[in-house]
Amino acid sequence: MKEAIRQRARELGFDDCRFTHAAPPARRAAFDAWLAAGRQGEMGWMERSAVKRRDLQAVLPGARSIITLAVNYNPPPRDNATANSTGSPDEPRGQVARYARHADYHDVLSAPLKTLAEFVESTSGSNARCLWYVDTGPILERELAERSGIGFVGKHTNVISRQFGNWILLAEILTTLELEPDPPETNRCGNCTRCLASCPTQAITAPFQLDARRCISYLTIELKGSIPLELRSAIGDRIFGCDDCLAVCPWNRFAQAGRLLHPHARPDLTEPALLELLQLDEAQFKRRFAGTPLLRSKRRGLVRNVCVALGNVGTAAVLPTLARATSDPEPLIAEHARWAVAQINSRKK
Repeated sequence: MKEAIRQRARELGFDDCRFTHAAPPARRAAFDAWLAAGRQGEMGWMERSAVKRRDLQAVLPGARSIITLAVNYNPPPRDNATANSTGSPDEPRGQVARYARHADYHDVLSAPLKTLAEFVESTSGSNARCLWYVDTGPILERELAERSGIGFVGKHTNVISRQFGNWILLAEILTTLELEPDPPETNRCGNCTRCLASCPTQAITAPFQLDARRCISYLTIELKGSIPLELRSAIGDRIFGCDDCLAVCPWNRFAQAGRLLHPHARPDLTEPALLELLQLDEAQFKRRFAGTPLLRSKRRGLVRNVCVALGNVGTAAVLPTLARATSDPEPLIAEHARWAVAQINSRKK
């Protein structure tokens, strides 16, 4: 049965498929301590779902096994990053995390994951029930990935695959079917601390310890209000997410180009022109980013990030456009635009 499921998963485009038991997570105490320290920031949904994250039976009563899946999103070798971007080649451009340079992976992976869950139910012969998630379930999915052998949790707290490096997305199927667990993966970071040293905001406070409140991915995506003044300069030109701690990992030398997400690539999101994004109105924003992860940030969040990036990398040439943004009807954007103008003017002196 396991091999049949694994084969079907590969046919559907998943790069890896492993199995583990449904016992409570071993890291639940560490998770509780992380919440108690407030390191989740404004991600209140993590605390609201904490009971389920500690006990898989609260997610799917009768769960006996977890099928864990990985999708490699590493892009093919870059040939011309800005070939499909608009605007002048000399315009300041922003960085978007690799996973977000595609159609929204939640949408892309849902169909094959649902198909695989239906396959498990239809071929088990035991009236098995399944519940599937694409990165959204109330479960500690990184521990499940490690426990099943997908990869190991690195010092940056992300899962590292020996086969695909850091560039993987996770999905899970919880099932009442009993399947023999695969061997767990063991940590293989050794003495390496490249990820800690690379973090621009020192969000990785110690090996395996992340303060999300300082993480650029949190600041540019999850945080809905004003970005703390003391962290804005460190954000650089990043406007949606950050790959720094992932990109420096030595295990990336084994990374290959991904299959499942590649047809859904959005080359226009590789290095988008910042001034163009700054001038988007609500309707233009929704049209431009429909079906992509960037839609999550809403216009107010993305343009806020663009203002910060321009404040960090912009020159006097962008000041007229930024000056107009200081009168944006959205106060969050106007405040960050004023900060950006002040930053650029301070560099002119």
